[in-house]
Amino acid sequence: MSGRYDGFYDTYDGCFRSGNHNVSRQAKQYLSGLIQSPKRNMERMAEVVPDSDSQVLQNFLSYSGWSHRAVMNQVARDANDWVGGDEGSGLYIDETCFAKKGKHSVGVARQWNGRLGKTDNCQVGVFGALGKGKHVSLIDARLYLPTVWTNDPKRCAKAGIPHGERVHKTKPDLAMEIVEQARVNGVRFEWVGMDAVYGSSFRLLQDLDMKGETFVADVRKDRHIYLKDPAPYVPASTPGKGRPRRRLCSDQESVEVGKWVADQPDSAWSRTTLRDSERGPLTVDLLCARVWLWDKKSSTTKQWHLLCRREIGKPNTIKYSLSNAPADVSLSTLGRMQAQRFWVERAFQDAKSHMGMSHYQARKWLSWHRHMALVMMAQQFMLQERMINSETYPLLSCYDIQIMLCQTLPARKMDRQDIKAMMIERHRRRQAAIDSAKRRSGPAAEPKTPLDLSN
Repeated sequence: MSGRYDGFYDTYDGCFRSGNHNVSRQAKQYLSGLIQSPKRNMERMAEVVPDSDSQVLQNFLSYSGWSHRAVMNQVARDANDWVGGDEGSGLYIDETCFAKKGKHSVGVARQWNGRLGKTDNCQVGVFGALGKGKHVSLIDARLYLPTVWTNDPKRCAKAGIPHGERVHKTKPDLAMEIVEQARVNGVRFEWVGMDAVYGSSFRLLQDLDMKGETFVADVRKDRHIYLKDPAPYVPASTPGKGRPRRRLCSDQESVEVGKWVADQPDSAWSRTTLRDSERGPLTVDLLCARVWLWDKKSSTTKQWHLLCRREIGKPNTIKYSLSNAPADVSLSTLGRMQAQRFWVERAFQDAKSHMGMSHYQARKWLSWHRHMALVMMAQQFMLQERMINSETYPLLSCYDIQIMLCQTLPARKMDRQDIKAMMIERHRRRQAAIDSAKRRSGPAAEPKTPLDLSN
């Protein structure tokens, strides 16, 4: 496996070379550290990766001259070779949060943290993942910037945010960028899958539809739909009374998705098996109807599928989705497309557990995106290993691959003096952080007696 790992890395070597500038060695050290180190900060990486240095790794991530976009684009093209295709492949858009205690990390703010289920101090990244069946790999990432950041030019400058990015972009805006970038990279997928954060944006759904992209987007149960074309119009003005009317209206009444579904008889639902899972066949009840959507702002209306999925034995657990798939698409096909987005959550879980996705020392814009690009490289390698060994080891997991790599990749061998030197350096940095905090909050800290480790 280590031989395939070296060969895999060699295909990315050019992303870290530019003229006389070459950080390929540091890139491979960082990538290895993401897999080998139990905690993926620079100090812990340097303790396990041979010939590495924490300061050099930090400089590589934050200041050296290489493009995270070039790496992400290469990952996207590689993922396309393995799981891309017009049939059965989906591009899944989702976000994940990274809890942060301070206020200096780029994009950090008090905002909704879906992982914790509450508003908390965190960063939010919007990601694109390409998948087919159970195989999925992250291929793009965009850091979401709340308005408290984009309205503060000095804060943006300190975090190294490029001038072109110092504008507020909604999460649906970032999702559209990811879809467009995937197409630029030649990525082949049949549909775009999204949760309700993105499905609630009628503008995003319209834009995708206009660009010829098929989507399956979750919506909340209070989403309003029309059972007939609302046919918006501007009422005729009364001569001589008031200003001319401009506001659109409709003779049709809208209804909330949840209320409409509650009124449907049991006979309207169809029991369908979507796929096999580790716990047996995934069987659900599905309900589908053609409905109309209108935002009450423009004269444009859309007729799309409303797909509802009810868990067997849990009649109140219902997922609602909109899709612009062809009118004659089968119910089972829509159900499978909706269910596929589950795998992006597995991709996040694997990336955080086995590739250090949430373990990073990256306060600035550039270093955050670079860390994510390298995590994607590691995940792409693991995807390929799982697919190569799918017949021999059908249950091969990212954890299995991580353990094997930890045993086969070169590891740093340290004697007692090396261990002592690293410990002293850690203590020096901790004390410097303590002293810095005390200087900001009060009188200067008393000098500390160095720790005696001579015995």
